Amino acid sequence: TDGVGTKLAIAQLLDRHDTVGEDLVAMCVDDVVPIGAEPLFFLDYVAIGKLRAEHVAEIVKGIAEGCKKSGCALVGGEMAEHPGVMNPDDYDLAGFVVGVVDRPKMIGPEKVHAGDVILGLPSSGIHSNGYSLVRKVAFEGKTVEELNEPLAELGGESLADAVLRPTTIYAGGLVAALHAGAPIHAMAHITGGGITENLNRALPADIDAVVYRGGEDGPAWDMPPVIPYMVKAAGLTPDEAYKTFNMGVGMSIICSPEDKDEVVAKLEAEGFKPFVMGECVPGEGKVTYR
Repeated sequence: TDGVGTKLAIAQLLDRHDTVGEDLVAMCVDDVVPIGAEPLFFLDYVAIGKLRAEHVAEIVKGIAEGCKKSGCALVGGEMAEHPGVMNPDDYDLAGFVVGVVDRPKMIGPEKVHAGDVILGLPSSGIHSNGYSLVRKVAFEGKTVEELNEPLAELGGESLADAVLRPTTIYAGGLVAALHAGAPIHAMAHITGGGITENLNRALPADIDAVVYRGGEDGPAWDMPPVIPYMVKAAGLTPDEAYKTFNMGVGMSIICSPEDKDEVVAKLEAEGFKPFVMGECVPGEGKVTYR
């Protein structure tokens, strides 16, 4: 079960409600896939200050789209109006997903060994974490018109478009790759806490992840321009940045070096563009950087 958090405040400020439903589904379904589970069904809970049919229709449409992308069924939900408790234009979303996996097919830290390769799947942007900081450094004091202006630093995209781009949903493609026999050892959904505080969930107590951080210019892989823009606006050090944002990686996948080509091929067959982001070495269950 999960929510979307401060990203909702930005959607409400910009009066754009069609993508946050997808974010909600992504936050839930991509948390059950890392043990090898297939999301089966989803329920949503919408708490709203004053019921506005057009807002609710946009939110639910986004939730339905997210379920479609992840291959799970939207089986119900609850909508609650809270006049006097919430401002009329405010709403909050929570979601709940049930997944299933055969116990012998579960994946996780116990399958990870020294020498294993860590692959990354690209993120579409900031996804749904780090938005309290985004709001503070990039939105406070700006008008809606300013937020909708194209920016050269974002490749001609506006701040509004860049930060409201929905979270990538990996679940459908990852389940298909697992069903096709992709020999994956473990996965980590890179959400709040960035790579530093999520990749360690896929590690046993005696293995460290060494992530290739690249030089001055940031990671050794491509990053959506909105991420370095926010890192710079917030004045974050590399260590802080990798603990706050996904840094262009939405999901990390661990496999043996012998199986890397097969795993990459099966991921590419599902439309993903995996890249090598690190390796596993003897250690104490931490994420380190090189």
